Amino acid sequence: MIEVHNVSKSFKDTHAVRNVSLRVGSGESVALLGPNGAGKTTLVEMIEGVQRPDSGEIHILGKTWAQDEHLLRQEMGLALQETRFQERLTVEETLGLFASFYGLQSERTHEVLHTVQLESKRRTWVSQLSGGQRQRLALGIAVLPRPRILILDEPTTGLDPNARRDLWKILEGFQATGTTLILTTHYMEEAEALCQRLAIMDHGRLVSVDSPRNMINQLDATYTVKLVVANPLTDAQVASFNGGVEVIQAAEGNAYLLRMHNSPKALGTILEEINRSEISLEHLEVTPVTLEDVFLELTGNELQD
Repeated sequence: MIEVHNVSKSFKDTHAVRNVSLRVGSGESVALLGPNGAGKTTLVEMIEGVQRPDSGEIHILGKTWAQDEHLLRQEMGLALQETRFQERLTVEETLGLFASFYGLQSERTHEVLHTVQLESKRRTWVSQLSGGQRQRLALGIAVLPRPRILILDEPTTGLDPNARRDLWKILEGFQATGTTLILTTHYMEEAEALCQRLAIMDHGRLVSVDSPRNMINQLDATYTVKLVVANPLTDAQVASFNGGVEVIQAAEGNAYLLRMHNSPKALGTILEEINRSEISLEHLEVTPVTLEDVFLELTGNELQD
């Protein structure tokens, strides 16, 4: 459905996207992840046809924006992080306005109202909608022409957990019909719940593309330990955490992030050293390795950074 081949894009001295290649199959869901400034939005805008690459090629359904823009606009639905509407139109009037751009009948407007669960708000002014309802309206506009490809740019940012999960259920319905989905998000849980593959970007490059499970399996560790102490550890104390323990990050303040490869033995080593050195322990947290750890390993940042 989508083929990005050796694409690069710069803005003055900033190399936003560097020689990126990515393929997305029919009906596949791919999440694009990366810290702010990684190049996600620029890459998505080139796929959408908003930006033109400096080099490389992008094919959508085997076609290009330069030659088949009108056709591709019919096949692609876009929902942004924030969409501005006419505040004094109702939900139904807003959908009807956009439906008219595609030459669609009112029946399609009614179908979409049902799909995005806004039937009870059909006569409500847009200005009176909650954040989650506005995002569902934006999604409804995106799917009006029944696009084969749906691109969502951080669609749940700023929403409360209930509103976020409501939107997930709607997206799962589109996936069930074979819609191809590209999603940028700052929520690892969202990416794992909705997408079959994750594409992690950093400094304009794709550093990993794989399924969530494969990414976790490739990380040679079992557990992550967050250790918070009253006073900074000495180099000797840090070095004493051996036997399957790796210090991967000295976090903010007196917090340390450790990775354990052999949990019972390694945790015992940590506790023995804390006791022997009379380290004043304030917090100890042991968690299984997650996609957040994979992201930290690949980019050196947490996803929210």
